[in-house]
This record gives sequence, structure tokens and C-alpha cells, in this order.
Amino acid sequence: MTFLYKADPARGEIWARLFAQRAPELAFRVWPDVGDPASVRYLAAWQPPEDPVRTLPNLEIIFSVGAGVDQFDFTGIPRHIPVVRMMEPGIVEGMIEYVCQGVLSLHRDLFDYAHQQQQQVWRERPLRPASACRVGVLGLGMLGTAVLERLRLFGFDCAGWSRSPHTLEGVTCYAGAVQLDAFLARTDVLICLLPLTAATQGILDASLLGKLPRGASLIQTGRGAHLRQDDLLRLLDAGHLRYALLDVTDPEPLPPGHPLWAHPRVRITPHIASATRPETAVEAVIDNLARHRAGLPMIGEIDRELGY
Repeated sequence: MTFLYKADPARGEIWARLFAQRAPELAFRVWPDVGDPASVRYLAAWQPPEDPVRTLPNLEIIFSVGAGVDQFDFTGIPRHIPVVRMMEPGIVEGMIEYVCQGVLSLHRDLFDYAHQQQQQVWRERPLRPASACRVGVLGLGMLGTAVLERLRLFGFDCAGWSRSPHTLEGVTCYAGAVQLDAFLARTDVLICLLPLTAATQGILDASLLGKLPRGASLIQTGRGAHLRQDDLLRLLDAGHLRYALLDVTDPEPLPPGHPLWAHPRVRITPHIASATRPETAVEAVIDNLARHRAGLPMIGEIDRELGY
């Protein structure tokens, strides 16, 4: 049996070395070196081949090398093949670091101080306690929950919103469309960690962002297609929103000359908030293979109706 890796080749070499140590009974190959296609049972990919079953006729499982699966074309993946998104500590820790630095930078006025530095201005701003900053996370999956658990340790007033009810210690939880407006009204820093589905595409539009308090900021670490970029620009220019920190855009990268590149109240990073770490990712995949062989549910297996 063969495990096939189809993503960044440099990472694939690390995966191959780790698989040789942890699962020597499996042949490991890195795309496009497929070997015998009929021997491939497992595929880890950012994007699977166009017609995976025709290419790999005995495929049993597809693993996403990322936390999401919105980049997959499910029309070519039969329903009998489970698709498993990556749920491993490396992705979680990276996202915690990125979001916390963003919230702390906004709270401690570091974006404003950067503008002052450019103007050679030395002026103190009022220092507020973390408890005066109301942080809200859209999406209470693995990443959203972990981010809130860390943010509340700084003393921020934390809340989360999700499609279905959740309970988190020290976090005010809102659920469903009926509670979304109340969640937005109490949020000074909005963090998007939603999965990208038909229901969430374009969710960060003028209607939603306009319900945030005047002077609120956005940290967008979900997917680029969540955000209506023209709506964001209008709200920033009108002064309703203070800052936007964008790790994802649509498209990626933005075309040269796009107004978000040079906007004084926008910071852009190139989709680097978090990434799988080969050591912990391989461990998570091998553990899931053991669960699969034992007839147990795999951690991260998606519900195709929900899209995550």
C-alpha cells in the first residue's frame, strides 16, 4: 500500500522521512512520482488530482494538508471516500500566535504608533486595560476555541459566535442568526475564523461589518472569499472601521495596484497566519490511519453537508 503526498515538495521530503520512521510498512511517494496508481490507498494534498478516483482507482482516504477543505472540488470525489481536514497542534499554535499579536497590536495602538513614527511624532496615547477591549471571534471550531482560550488569559472581554450553541469558560457565546447582531454590537476587534462554505461566502460585507461599533477593527484569518473588499474599503474610508489586518485575500495575491495594498489602515500578510508543521501533521495523519483501520471515526473527517 502507498501513501501519496501532493503539496509542497520540500515539505513532502520531511513527510517521507517521518513516515519511514513512524510507518515503515507504508510506501511513501511525493507527487508526481505516483508509482503504481493502483497501490495508492491514501492521499494527502492541498488540491487532489482533477479526477482522483480515475487517477488512483483504489483510493480510500483523502487528507487535506490544511485546516480547511474549501479548495477541494468535491464533484470529483465520491461520497464513499472520506475527506479529513488537518487538525494538529502546529496549526493551532501558529494561529494563536498570529491572532494574539494582532489583537495586542490593535489594543496597544501599535498601528497608530507606526504612523506617528513615519511622521516623526513622539506622542503618548492613553493606556487602557485589556478588559476594556471587547474581542469577538466568528467561528468556534478548533482554531476559534483555541484563540479565545488564549486571549482571555490577557484579560480581554471575550465572546464567540457560531452556527450552533457552544459553552466556553470565560467566554460569552452567541449562536445562530438571531444572536449575531448582539454579538457584533459588543465587539471592538472582530476575528474571522469561519470555514468557507456557501453560507459564509461574502459574510464580511457592509451589512455585517456595519453593525460593529464605530472604531472597531477586523482581523481576517479565515478565507479571502469571506470578505467583500469594496465594502471594507468604504467602511475604513468613512471612519466606521479603524483598522483591518488581512492574512487572506481574494485573489491571492491581490493584483498590483489594488487599493488594499496601499491603504494606510490596512495591514496585509501573505497567508502565513498558520501552517501545518510536518512533525505534528504526520503524527495526526498516522493516528487517523490507525483509527480508520480500527473502524473508529477519524478526527477531522468532514461532514459534506456542512462543508467542514
